[in-house]
Amino acid sequence: MSPELAQLIANLALASGMVAGTVLVHFWGLIFLTYLMRSGSKRLRPHTSHTHQAALILLVVFGLFGLHTIEIWLYASLYLLLGEMRALEEALYFSTVTFASLGFGDIVLSPRWRLLSAIEAANGVMLFAWSTTFLLGVNTRLRLLEHG
Repeated sequence: MSPELAQLIANLALASGMVAGTVLVHFWGLIFLTYLMRSGSKRLRPHTSHTHQAALILLVVFGLFGLHTIEIWLYASLYLLLGEMRALEEALYFSTVTFASLGFGDIVLSPRWRLLSAIEAANGVMLFAWSTTFLLGVNTRLRLLEHG
């Protein structure tokens, strides 16, 4: 096996593990947020107060932000372990702009691991879309109760 092929396989294997890990963090985080909403609301009823609805939406927004923060930190930790970044702040900055698909390009990975960062960006797009869908579902449910 050529060294290039071995490195490609290493990139794909590591990236697949990170995608699986972040998807599981997200999945269990959404399950936990759903549990918190259910236990905190004691069964949402029609005409739930606006204050209660606002609190639930804020819980979800801050919870989603927390999940994305954990996922970004996981990638940042990996970049540090691989020796691609020299400092935690640099790794967090790079991971954040990559995960959010901004890709400023002021910091880049070496050619050896750059495929990993491309997959992080795709992973981030998917998880942000999932979060948006979850938040939209919560908001829709609250609006339906308002008119129920």
